[in-house]
Amino acid sequence: MDQVKVKRALVSVTDKTGVAEFCKALQDEFGVEIVSTGGTARALAEAGVDVRPIDDLTGFPEMMDGRVKTLHPRVHGGLLARRDVPAHMAAADEHGIGMIDMVVVNLYAFEATVAREGVTEADAIENIDIGGPSMLRSAAKNFASVAVVTDPASYEEVLAEMRGAEGATTLETRRRLATEVYRLTSAYDSAIWMYLSDYRGTSFPAEARFRLEKVQDLRYGENPHQGAAFYRFVDAKDHTLARATQLQGKELSYNNILDTDAAWTAVREFDEPACVIVKHTNPCGVSVAGDLTTAYLNAHDADPVSAFGGVMAFNRAVPATLVQGIFDNGQFVEVMIAPEFEPAALEMLATKPNVRVLRTGGMRPAGAPHYESRAVEGGMLVQTSDAVAEDPETFTVPTKRQPTPEEMEQLLFAWKVAKSVKSNAILIARDFTSVGTGAGQMNRVNSARIAVEQAGEKANGAVAASDAFMPFSDSLEVCAAAGVTAIIQPGGSVRDEEVIAKADELGVAMVFTGHRHFRH
Repeated sequence: MDQVKVKRALVSVTDKTGVAEFCKALQDEFGVEIVSTGGTARALAEAGVDVRPIDDLTGFPEMMDGRVKTLHPRVHGGLLARRDVPAHMAAADEHGIGMIDMVVVNLYAFEATVAREGVTEADAIENIDIGGPSMLRSAAKNFASVAVVTDPASYEEVLAEMRGAEGATTLETRRRLATEVYRLTSAYDSAIWMYLSDYRGTSFPAEARFRLEKVQDLRYGENPHQGAAFYRFVDAKDHTLARATQLQGKELSYNNILDTDAAWTAVREFDEPACVIVKHTNPCGVSVAGDLTTAYLNAHDADPVSAFGGVMAFNRAVPATLVQGIFDNGQFVEVMIAPEFEPAALEMLATKPNVRVLRTGGMRPAGAPHYESRAVEGGMLVQTSDAVAEDPETFTVPTKRQPTPEEMEQLLFAWKVAKSVKSNAILIARDFTSVGTGAGQMNRVNSARIAVEQAGEKANGAVAASDAFMPFSDSLEVCAAAGVTAIIQPGGSVRDEEVIAKADELGVAMVFTGHRHFRH
């Protein structure tokens, strides 16, 4: 049957938002009998709703601290009975089971409970809902006759349909609401499973379930013929790209999101005011300075051609002077992301309505670990993030010449930038600004040639970073010929001695970090 009149509703909710108003409307407008449990019944009665207690329906009191109250044939029989099967209805009559036409239930807040600091396992166990999921599943299975409402946001929609159908719900609506039940209970059970199996404390469990929620559909993927959407993890942390608020601008594209993630990841590496400009997921200009505007101007000047149409990230509140610098440079910007934007800066950006402006509200530390995932055909790769805590005190200098204190500061900057450049990466830096970037080449010496060519005269007296060890001395020779005076790299090649000897011959200081930073 398509339309089913609602004569009795069973209501038991943790989230009581709007439930009293919803039940009053059901009762006053359609004469629906409201059956309710525990705290929900008390809240409804206080709001003036005529409530029938659950123990009056079942003939049994709520017991065992509320653990047992709805697990009863007069509840589940009233939900599961098929109205179109005479034997079902005869059994219901024989045992005094009345039909329940609507269930209004949401579940104990298990995830919120286990997310609290210091929560005990006993607290977690008591917040595992049994009756709620059972009622939801029974009602959803019998959506041919029963409407099941789990979300307060649905109350007005349900009432509107009933008002247009003389107090009935339609099969289409009941099917849709039932589908939502199975999404909800599946997620709920997964949260309990992960907690009890200590999933959060296991680096790579035997089975992993990713819970994602759609942020938005995208116009297309990397290319116009590809479909795409943006999802975020349900438990995504604050101050991440997935939680950022878009303040203005066109809808983000697939490529925008990839580039913005690369820029935001890179800018978090720095404690000083920093600007990172990204093009095609590689930083084309990075700088730190005493203030954000100077950092931007330096980053832009590092490669103004690539900066045009780039994505920019900042680790401080963006001031109006920085926006004025963008305007003065005539730079076209796809996306800007920062913890905050000063009001005057937003006023100026509003004159460029196509610029996408994202605010994260804060910064997560660069060393905050998280999981990274990448899809492959038929599977997924998962790894911990490249969040190694490197102590410069543990670095070694294998060459005869030690880097000067000034060179060492520049090397540490270059090392942080190289971490965000696609492999094979060679990064040349001067005055805390990237001046030459060789990225994504099939061999390291070509990356060195590209970085040197881009740096030009700025390479003379600069320093360089290599994201992985130099397998031959050729990359070193290319950099040294351009005037690079010091190089930082992981070390660990079978030809380290050869490379060290060449550095000594050329008078180049070399630092070994012991960690590589491939980014494929």
